[in-house]
Amino acid sequence: MSRPSYSEIVASLPSVTPFVGPETIERQQGQPFRVRIGANESAFGVSPRAAAAMSEAARGVAWYCDPEGYELRAELARMHGVDIDNVTLGAGIDDLLGLIVRMYMNPGDAVAASLGCYPTFVYHVNGFGGRLETVPYRSDRNDLMALTDLAAKRKARILYLSNPDNPTGSYYGSNAIADLLERVPPDCLFILDEAYLDFVPTDTILPFDVDDPRLIRVRTFSKAHGMAGARVGYAIAHKEIIRTFDKVRLHFGVSLVAQVGALASLRDPQFVASVVKAVEAGRRDYVKLTEDAGISALPSQTNFVAFDFGTGERAEAVMNALIERGVFLRKPAAPGLDRLVRVTVGTPEDRAIFSELFRDVMKGM
Repeated sequence: MSRPSYSEIVASLPSVTPFVGPETIERQQGQPFRVRIGANESAFGVSPRAAAAMSEAARGVAWYCDPEGYELRAELARMHGVDIDNVTLGAGIDDLLGLIVRMYMNPGDAVAASLGCYPTFVYHVNGFGGRLETVPYRSDRNDLMALTDLAAKRKARILYLSNPDNPTGSYYGSNAIADLLERVPPDCLFILDEAYLDFVPTDTILPFDVDDPRLIRVRTFSKAHGMAGARVGYAIAHKEIIRTFDKVRLHFGVSLVAQVGALASLRDPQFVASVVKAVEAGRRDYVKLTEDAGISALPSQTNFVAFDFGTGERAEAVMNALIERGVFLRKPAAPGLDRLVRVTVGTPEDRAIFSELFRDVMKGM
């Protein structure tokens, strides 16, 4: 039977997704995970104020959300010292990255990033027919000089950087990012993915310059705010860029409940501060755990720690053994990073269970 053909781009893509969810693995194994510390979600939940606000808002879900997200955008603008017209919303950073790639990249265009960078960005580049050009990490950090050199050499339409980085947890302060911006080609868009920025000292963060048309900064409520399941992210950029988002974004994409919850969470900074403090304690626990096991951990400015097992084979074996024992974990697959396993900072109870199982597995490794 004849049927409509897929587009050439879609037909050429492999049938893969950026991530296999823990729910998929649970269905395959026939049992739930005991500890869920593989997706860099927040183990510390959502602000009580946000939970109450979302519960109340759920009574109104028969109505559409505000397609402009006005109240949340206004609060974000006030908090960051920019105009509301410099802010747009999306269903998490994943949604925003797809929109940005669609806005700036034509099929066949080059895009520059680190080899092993955030998989969803790569997914969007491939999905819209782009050509990903990469440079390897250097000493387990993004190689900023190599990235800008690559962007210039390949005439890249987009340069992508996550800072703090996923999957290594490394971070560059404002001076290094400002220097990178000076080297970005004038016709290249720079996406600065700041999903984990709540976990870094505020005095190290690059100040906003919304007059620079080469820069889009994206942030999320999925990490320190504990709202990964609600899907709320935002971008801050030049006003013309924000107006262009309106040409392609899904205007009802950030739900009524999500908008209300994010707004309430912004107004509870003490809760976010408590999460940041708890994560700092958890990172210290993980470093001690790796030292006791005779391996190392990469320095992290995120809510996870990358355990370094020396080789990809050993990392894979340890991760799979822990998954079989009920611990959800993930690891990068890119050469040079495949020796790492990311471990999200869980609650003290999570960490106690994980530590016991980890020590038991390592005895046989």
